[in-house]
Amino acid sequence: MKAIETTATINSQGQLALDFPLASTHNRRVRVIVLIPEEGDSDDTLADDPDDDPIELVAEGIREGWQQALTGKTRPVAQLWDRLDVERSPSSSQLHRAL
Repeated sequence: MKAIETTATINSQGQLALDFPLASTHNRRVRVIVLIPEEGDSDDTLADDPDDDPIELVAEGIREGWQQALTGKTRPVAQLWDRLDVERSPSSSQLHRAL
């Protein structure tokens, strides 16, 4: 079984309207799990997912990275890991300002 996470809206008839079409090559029945925000949750609970970047932002990042690779504007992986370690350290704000 394959899992797909997406968002949808429940209309006045109680039916789901998906925000984006699912990539499927077959007409078939599926199982659906619906997560509904509870009382007190903000209306933007689903939109606040930090891992859910808009597709345009992701595509732009890929284009930018590809262009940098083509023009030789790259950094050694070790340098990138060192920078990640600095950003995660407790005094990262002080070190980041020094950079």
